[in-house]
Amino acid sequence: MLDHCRYWPRLELAPGAVLLREGERSGRVFVLAQGCMMVHRGEVEIVLIDDPGAVFGEMSALLDVPHTTSVSAKTPAVVHVVDNPTGYFGKNPELLLPIARLLARRLQNLTSYLVDLKRQYQDREDHLGMVDEVLESLTHEQGRGFIPASELPDEP
Repeated sequence: MLDHCRYWPRLELAPGAVLLREGERSGRVFVLAQGCMMVHRGEVEIVLIDDPGAVFGEMSALLDVPHTTSVSAKTPAVVHVVDNPTGYFGKNPELLLPIARLLARRLQNLTSYLVDLKRQYQDREDHLGMVDEVLESLTHEQGRGFIPASELPDEP
């Protein structure tokens, strides 16, 4: 990704600066040039990312939904900025393959983790025994919006 974005505008971030805010739409995609970024949901830290070329905001841009996590600078950081990602990626489709690979890698890791959970809890009768149902729902998703059970209306 860094080879493709070296001429994009750059944004410098101080430690603690918020790049993306959960629940909001930035309309941008960012590529890490240097520094360390923290991905978090609420106060829960999910991961620290310091790999130059890491992409942030692509899911929101591609799905046209609010950001599902917040991203903050853990150290001084520099990111490249795409202000109109849908238009830019439409004119530069060669960038979609690296993004597709990134998303596929994330899905593979998540699926592997859920399979491990399923194996660990397959004999449980409580909510942990439902991992197989969650895994099946996620792997068969074909474009309909995933609605967590906690958000489904109560049945009469």
